[in-house]
Amino acid sequence: MIRQTIGVLLCLLFVTSIGSAQGETDVKGSRDHPLLTRMPGYYISDSDVKDFDQYASPYLSGQDANWEGKVTRLEYNIKTGAKQASMVQIARNYENALKKVGGKILVNEERVIEAKIQKDARVTYVHVEAYNDGRNYSVAIVETKAMTQDVIADAAALSASIAATGKAAIYGIYFDTGKSVVKPESNPSLEEITKLLKQQASLTLYVVGHTDNVGALDYNLKLSADRADAVVKALIGRGIVAARLKAAGVGAYCPFASNRTEEGKAQNRRVELVEQR
Repeated sequence: MIRQTIGVLLCLLFVTSIGSAQGETDVKGSRDHPLLTRMPGYYISDSDVKDFDQYASPYLSGQDANWEGKVTRLEYNIKTGAKQASMVQIARNYENALKKVGGKILVNEERVIEAKIQKDARVTYVHVEAYNDGRNYSVAIVETKAMTQDVIADAAALSASIAATGKAAIYGIYFDTGKSVVKPESNPSLEEITKLLKQQASLTLYVVGHTDNVGALDYNLKLSADRADAVVKALIGRGIVAARLKAAGVGAYCPFASNRTEEGKAQNRRVELVEQR
């Protein structure tokens, strides 16, 4: 009887340990962010990746406090039997790793590290926070970028904007960085502009290119003019009479928002339709 009881208990312990081990693997579909590896002996207990979202740092204020872009959130837990790191050890490991890739440390506390990595015009923010004496820690990585504009203004909305303000901003016309070739994904916006011009046969427009303030003034003036000219040619190719359109570029002279943030710069990179008369 005693042997049977011991056998049952050993069996239960074995099953429990198997179940525990199975529950201590990375959550399905998750992986470490390519920028950073994990602490040894930890697994991903939760993962969330959004193509565009906002992350507000509770430790910063001002321009660097609110991050927008692709947001990756990862939660790490220590595996049963693994050597647990202290909260300071976790924070210092990530601090050193971030410094090696050129990160500027914005917050450095006992269990929290926040950093900013800037490569050319691209900015990435990282938040690492350890808790429960190091049994768990979280990582948030925000790769800043402008939101992809999925909603395209239709001809009616463009007409209403021009009637009310004399102009309409277009964010659905795309170019590669530093280029003036209209990309194919601009077609929906170009079709709506074409529809507007065909519906209102007497409407004549200035097509005005705008840039952010990155780069030299003369360079941006030429780039904005070239982009506006490319849009005009695209509309002419869709059957609009050339005399109804005139291209112009104003570079960074007329910002829609502050150029101090990536989001503001994205809003300033636009094409505007301005009524001639």
